[in-house]
Amino acid sequence: MSPETAKSLETKTKLLEGALRTLTEQGIAKTSARSVAAAAGVNQALVFYHFGSVDELLAAACRYGAEQRVSRYRSRFAEITSLSELLALGREIHEEERASGYVSLLGQLLAGAQTHASLGPATAVGLDLWIVEIENVLARVLARMPFGEFVDPAGLARAVAASFVGIELYEGVDAEGAYSALDALEQLGALVAALDDLGPVTQRAVRHHLRRRSASAG
Repeated sequence: MSPETAKSLETKTKLLEGALRTLTEQGIAKTSARSVAAAAGVNQALVFYHFGSVDELLAAACRYGAEQRVSRYRSRFAEITSLSELLALGREIHEEERASGYVSLLGQLLAGAQTHASLGPATAVGLDLWIVEIENVLARVLARMPFGEFVDPAGLARAVAASFVGIELYEGVDAEGAYSALDALEQLGALVAALDDLGPVTQRAVRHHLRRRSASAG
């Protein structure tokens, strides 16, 4: 890599991190080329040189930030062997990401997506990075469970991700309610584990009942 290329990548990274910092600390309304450049410690003209517009910079920062956060947990996701472990990791991620400011950032991105057209798709791409990890876990775990055939891993992964996003944002107005929601998810995980531990005769009866309901619904 040439010195010029390395310098360009360094500047772009500074701008991406500066944009994330500005969004978290000042909010979407105060995020501008000037404020991002100040946070990055570079000339504001470089915002337009490297990204074309502030909106494009914010979209790139959204994707960059999500990849940085998800990469911290990929090895942890790969080690999960049960739904209860997935929910436990989800709770841990919730605590760590709230402390890091990512929850506040997510709120700003979701709010900004209503008025900044490029932020909607970029925020969705960022959330999809989490969903992919969750779906991989669910596909692996459900394949080992007696009732896994009745659950769509892709749909459930999106439901889980949406639940945690909602809980993270809800915590800002009702922390106790958010923790109650997390507790309820863990209770649901315990219930699923209990079903998984049923004897073979009971499992066959439950599977038969579920297949009949599925057939009638279809």
